[in-house]
Amino acid sequence: MNIRHALLLLLSLALQCPAAGADSPSPKREIRAAWISTIYGMDWPAQPARNKAGRQAQQQELCDKLDLLRQANFNTVFLQVRLRGDVIYPSAIEPFNRIFSGRHGVSPGYDPLAFAIEECHKRGLECHAWFITYPIGSAADVRSKGNNSIVRRKPELCRLYNGEWSLDPGMPGTPEYILSLVREIVGNYDVDGIHFDYIRYPEQAEDFPDRATYLRYGQSKPLRAWREENINRMIARIYDWVKDHKPWVQVSSSPLGKYSPLAQMPVAGLTALDVYQDPQQWLKEQKQDMIVPMMYYRGGFFYPFVDNWVGNSNGRHVVPGLALYQLASPQAEWTLKDITAQIDYVRTSQTSGISFFRASQLFQNSKGIYTVLKEKYFKYPALLPPLAWLSRERPPAPVDVDVSRQGNRLHITWQMPNNSGQDPEPLRYTVYYSRSNSVNTTLAQNILATGLADTELYLAFDTEKEQELTFRISASNRYHIESRPSHEVYYYLSEYEK
Repeated sequence: MNIRHALLLLLSLALQCPAAGADSPSPKREIRAAWISTIYGMDWPAQPARNKAGRQAQQQELCDKLDLLRQANFNTVFLQVRLRGDVIYPSAIEPFNRIFSGRHGVSPGYDPLAFAIEECHKRGLECHAWFITYPIGSAADVRSKGNNSIVRRKPELCRLYNGEWSLDPGMPGTPEYILSLVREIVGNYDVDGIHFDYIRYPEQAEDFPDRATYLRYGQSKPLRAWREENINRMIARIYDWVKDHKPWVQVSSSPLGKYSPLAQMPVAGLTALDVYQDPQQWLKEQKQDMIVPMMYYRGGFFYPFVDNWVGNSNGRHVVPGLALYQLASPQAEWTLKDITAQIDYVRTSQTSGISFFRASQLFQNSKGIYTVLKEKYFKYPALLPPLAWLSRERPPAPVDVDVSRQGNRLHITWQMPNNSGQDPEPLRYTVYYSRSNSVNTTLAQNILATGLADTELYLAFDTEKEQELTFRISASNRYHIESRPSHEVYYYLSEYEK
C-alpha cells in the first residue's frame, strides 16, 4: 500500500466516525515518539540484505513499521544511526554496522539513513538521528571490526573498562571526533534532530582508566567537576555548531531518568549525576532543545522525577521516555495499566510529549499497548509543539483553498501566498474539518491530517448519508510555528453533486 493510498483510507474512516466531544484526552500539540533500535536488528532490520530481494525486504519492513506509527498518529522517530563505533549510512569516518549487510564495513547496497528520512517525511514523521555517544563495544566486537575500528584508528581516544571499550570524554580529541560525525550527518542529510544517548561515563566509573587524561588536562579541578565539565563542554560545542549551520535541527539527549535524589525520594538508586551527566545544567545553559529522560521505573521512582524534569526545563521540551520493553519482560511483570497510568500523569505534568522504548513492543502490540494508543490516547493527530526559543516568525496562512468532487473522492487543494520570488520555506500543512458550518481549530478532534508536505489531499467519503463539511488549512514551518488558519471552506456532501 503506498502512502497516499494509506492516508486516503485513514481519512475515509475518520469522516465516517462521529466526532468526539471536547473531553477528548488528546492534546492538539504533543510529541509522540518511538525509538527504533538498529543495534542487533532489535527493531529494524530483521535480516541482513545480501542481494536485491534482501534490500527490498529490508526497505518494505521499515515502511510497514512506519505505516503502523503513522496510523496510530505518532509524529516523531528516533532512529539509531550510530551504534558502537559504527553507523548505518555511508560514512567517511566510521564503518557500516554489519546488521544491514551481514558484514562489518560493507554497504547493503543502499543508504538506510537516507531511505528512512525520506519514508518518515512522506508520512509526516520527523526523523531524528540517534547517536550512541561514547561506548564503542566489547573487546570481541572491536576485534571483529579489525582496522576499521576506532580503537585501531585512534587508540589515544579509547579506554577499555570492564571488558567494554569507550571513548574517553576527557581527551580533547573526543569532542572533535563526535562533532565530525554530527557534521557529516547534519551536512549530508535532511534530519530533523540529533539525539544523544550514552552521553555519560560508565556506571561505577570511579576506576575508569582516565587518570593520565585527568593529570594532563584536569587543571587541578576535582575529578567529579572535571568529568562533568568534559560532557557539558561537548554538549555546548555541538549545540552551537548545529545552530550555526541548520538552526531548525533539534539537539536532544536521553539522560538517565532520575537526575539526583529528591527530598521525597532520598534513596534514588543510579542517577544522572552518578554517571557525571548534568542535563539540568545543559538546560540552564540553553544547550538542548529537548530532554527525553529514560523514565524506566514505576511508582515513586517515576512520578516525582517527572515533576523534577519539568521544573528544571528552562522552557525546553521534556518528553519522558516510557519503558514499553517492560511489557515484554517476564521478569518485570509490568501491566498495560502501569504504562497508561504514566501516560495519564505525563499529560497532566506540562511535559511536551511521550516517547516509547522499544518500538518493537508497539509493532507487536504487547499487552495491547498499540491498540490503546491508537484507539484512545493517540486517537487524533497532534501537531508538534513550537520551538519558540529558536524562532517566533509565523508563516503566512494558506490561500485559495478549494474543495471539489472527483468521483467518490473529495479533492482539497490550497496555495501559499507569493513570496516575491524568494525560495519557498519548507512547510508542513494541517487540515482541520468539522461536520458543521464552522470549524474550531483549537480542538484535537478537528484535525483531519497534519504533517502534510503536499498542497493537496484526496479524501474518500461515504455517499450513503448527506453531511455538511467545513475545512480550514494551516501551515507550519520547520520550527513548528503554525500560521493562522485559512478561511473556512464549506462543502455539502451527498450522493449526488448539488
